[in-house]
Amino acid sequence: MGREYTLREMLFRLRVALASLVVLALAATASAHDIPSDVTIHAFLKPDGKRLELIVRAPIAAMRDIVFPTRDDNTLDIARADGAVRQAALLWIADAIALYEGDRRLEAPRLRASRISLPSERVYVSHASARAHVTAAPLPPDTRIVPAQAMMDVLFEYDIESDRADFSIDPRLARLGVRVTTVLRLVRTSGAERAFELAGDPGLVRLDPRWHQAAWRFVALGFVHILDGTDHLLFLLCLVIPFRRLRPLLLVVTAFTIAHSVTLAASALELAPDTLWFPPLVETLIAASILYMALENIVGSPQLRRRRWAIALGFGLVHGFGFSFALRETLQFAGAHLMTSLVAFNVGVEIGQVVVLLLLVPALGLLFRFVVAERIGTIVLSAIVAHTAWHWTAERWETLSKYEWPTVTAAGLASVLGWVLAALVMAAAIWLARTISWLPSLDGSPSLDGNPSLDRSHER
Repeated sequence: MGREYTLREMLFRLRVALASLVVLALAATASAHDIPSDVTIHAFLKPDGKRLELIVRAPIAAMRDIVFPTRDDNTLDIARADGAVRQAALLWIADAIALYEGDRRLEAPRLRASRISLPSERVYVSHASARAHVTAAPLPPDTRIVPAQAMMDVLFEYDIESDRADFSIDPRLARLGVRVTTVLRLVRTSGAERAFELAGDPGLVRLDPRWHQAAWRFVALGFVHILDGTDHLLFLLCLVIPFRRLRPLLLVVTAFTIAHSVTLAASALELAPDTLWFPPLVETLIAASILYMALENIVGSPQLRRRRWAIALGFGLVHGFGFSFALRETLQFAGAHLMTSLVAFNVGVEIGQVVVLLLLVPALGLLFRFVVAERIGTIVLSAIVAHTAWHWTAERWETLSKYEWPTVTAAGLASVLGWVLAALVMAAAIWLARTISWLPSLDGSPSLDGNPSLDRSHER
């Protein structure tokens, strides 16, 4: 009997263990499903004298592990919810936001007001309306709203030295949802207002950056952008394959740089079309430019490739718009230094291009010297790039075709002609500089067009 009892006990314990595993798995799955997919946080930050006010609105559904009291019909018991709201405000918001006055982190804030709100209450249109709402009387106790739909408004107060100081924020709010967006507005005592849209955990954000802080941030952004952009890297590869000597490569890269700098600045200054179809059009043209350059490397004549600076100039205008799409999302961090940030971003892009070229030129030289003949290697590499670019062009064209084509108007036509004229002026300036700088010297040394080494490189 003792042996039979032991076996039963083992079976019982095994069933208990399996049941516990199932419960834990279900609990983990439920917890994962409880995380909201998209969470939008609205916030106002206003320094005033020796106080800094932070008003925040967040969905209650994002405040996990906080038990909000409910009635029998699963609606919030607003009369008894004050304690849960205050706990959620301190745990999920105050502890997750770090504020700085200059380089000094501010002490923990005081919670001045909190309340539950209906999502239909559109009060975050201004700091005054948001503050009046959060400090107003709470909702009537008989209000019926389920926790998944309710919002939470809170008002924090920090001690500061001066409302004229430079402030920074480090919001670590990504844990509130799968995709978290924080819409923050800084309101100065003068009434000036600056808006920010922060995704996830953006790190330290300087709300009033000095010029060198903004410049450094945008140099880094431009450098990272060029290294992350596969299409721009492939375009540079197509530029470099037939030109691995300094003089011809310098002319092509200079033309490309001047062109994309112009459209980058114009787009950042809102001189480019602001329509839904324009970004997919630019992305399609970028893919097509890579395809064209790759095919030219395969079947183009040496004489045609010697004029590549003009092609690079035209395609540079298109790629500049592509750079501007990334820049437009980050100009909110420029503060009062728009032009400084614009120039710094372009400098970062150029540094990234130089790094890429310094790696590509010797790598291609070694490849063509020790691995494969130059002509065969050019064809193989260009064919691989062309295959990729063809698929990109087809996919992006399919996306672009879903947009309604714009109606041709006199204003739109004038804008297009203006860009064409600008491109022609830049091309003429580069051609003139090229002609003056690289004319044959009096001793008969060859110009770019008559460079024997360049000609031999294309004949091999």
